[in-house]
Amino acid sequence: MTVRVGQGFDVHAFSDDPDRRLVLGGVVFDGERGLVGHSDADVLAHACADALLGAAGLGDIGSHFPDTDPRWAGADSLGLLAEVARLVRGAGWQPGNVDLAVVCERPKLAPRRDEMEQRLTDVVGAPVTVKGNRAEGLGALGRAEGIACWAVAVVER
Repeated sequence: MTVRVGQGFDVHAFSDDPDRRLVLGGVVFDGERGLVGHSDADVLAHACADALLGAAGLGDIGSHFPDTDPRWAGADSLGLLAEVARLVRGAGWQPGNVDLAVVCERPKLAPRRDEMEQRLTDVVGAPVTVKGNRAEGLGALGRAEGIACWAVAVVER
């Protein structure tokens, strides 16, 4: 058996658009400011996709879904992640697991963690775990200017 590891990262600033929804791990956080992005700006799904693509040697999310392409405007990031999982399997790899570390001051992720993990796991077809972290007031993330996510994925053949 061959095992490969990939890492992913994504970051988006909060939007000033009151109609922009906050979507994290496919879960809508009502009452919270949304993130700026060409798609729905789901940083968890984007970092997860990037880690899986990297592990399978298939490039990065921007090469598959460029933000310059109008087809992806407002796209559901879980749909993009599903396409990434299909590409990974099509290249002969099976996702083993993905671990996500999210850095944000708000919203609190713990009350919705199980829901995010389940949605991401269902799309990837392998366990996805979500850990929430705070930046403790340091830098742009600590000032609650946006949300970032780091991901590590394992694939096997």
